[in-house]
Amino acid sequence: MCTFCDIVNGDTDAYVVFEDDHTTTFLDRRPLFPGHCLLIPKVHYETISELPTELIQPVFENVRFISDVIKLTFTSEGTFIAVNNKVSQSVPHMHVHIVPRNRKDGLKGFFWPRNPYKDPQHMLDTANKIREIIRSSRT
Repeated sequence: MCTFCDIVNGDTDAYVVFEDDHTTTFLDRRPLFPGHCLLIPKVHYETISELPTELIQPVFENVRFISDVIKLTFTSEGTFIAVNNKVSQSVPHMHVHIVPRNRKDGLKGFFWPRNPYKDPQHMLDTANKIREIIRSSRT
C-alpha cells in the first residue's frame, strides 16, 4: 500500500494543511525548511505522466494557491516548487514539493541539507500557521 494513499484515507497520521476534492496537502516529515509541504492528488498516480489531463488544472491551481499561502505564512521571498518523476521519488505517488525560500538560505544546486522540525509541537504549530492563512484567505 502507498503511504500517501494512507494519508488520504486517514490511515496514517499527517499534518494536513489543506484538502479539497482533488488534492491533499501536508507537511513533509523531512523538510528542507519548516513549512515545506507536499501536495498530492487524492487518487494514486505514480508519476506526473500518469496524471489525467482533467486533473492538471485543479492540481496546479492548488500548487499556486499553497505557494502563495507559504509565502504569506513565513514571509518568505518566494517558494521552490518541484516534482520528482520516478528518480528521487521516495514515495511512488505523484507529489509536488512546495518549499519556502529566501536568498542565501543555504540551498545550493541539488545538495540540500534537511532542516527538521524540533519536535511534534513545532510541526503542529507550523501546520496551524499555514491553516490559519488558508482560512483567512478563503473568507
